[in-house]
Amino acid sequence: MVKYPAGQRPKTNKIKRHTQKSVQYGSRGMSLEDKINKSNQYYLNHGLAVIHKKPTPVQVVKVHYPKRTAARITEAYYRHASTTDYNGVYKGYYIDFEAKEVRNKTSFPLSNLPDHQIKHMENCLEQGGLVFVILSFKAHNETYLVPFKEMLNYLKSTDKQSIPYDTIKNISLLINEGYAPSLDYIDAIDRYIESIESEDNHEYR
Repeated sequence: MVKYPAGQRPKTNKIKRHTQKSVQYGSRGMSLEDKINKSNQYYLNHGLAVIHKKPTPVQVVKVHYPKRTAARITEAYYRHASTTDYNGVYKGYYIDFEAKEVRNKTSFPLSNLPDHQIKHMENCLEQGGLVFVILSFKAHNETYLVPFKEMLNYLKSTDKQSIPYDTIKNISLLINEGYAPSLDYIDAIDRYIESIESEDNHEYR
């Protein structure tokens, strides 16, 4: 965790977020990735956070040039397994997260999280980063911020191949959807930070 002089964090401008009921379905029909990307641009434009989608490590092998002004990649392969979808910084915290859309109504299949992603998130967590999964249940029209620490505890306590929907609800923070930003996951991060700091203060009493 980043320490600040006199124990205070730098002030950030308060930006009004439009998440009223009248516009809460404004982003319906967009993919989860589109919602996150548009929200990231909103946060960047308003000086709230710097979070970007990581580029996919691809090695281009062959390119076809049907004409001088056009090129088409005809053969490429992944250089190595990717880690997570997004990373950046917010309020002095390193942010690292994966985004998943789930069609299953009752659970999140753990096969959606490969071993190399789990290991990467563990490494980031050990270094004090804020690590989580943004999980969208399309059948319920709900999106959650799932702290990876909670997900990891579940993985270590069971040999099940999925996490039940009800468990996800209990260990996660619901993310509000609206117009600007379309997916206000920074609000959920703020609530997550508050819970972490509350736990830290409790430990030192």
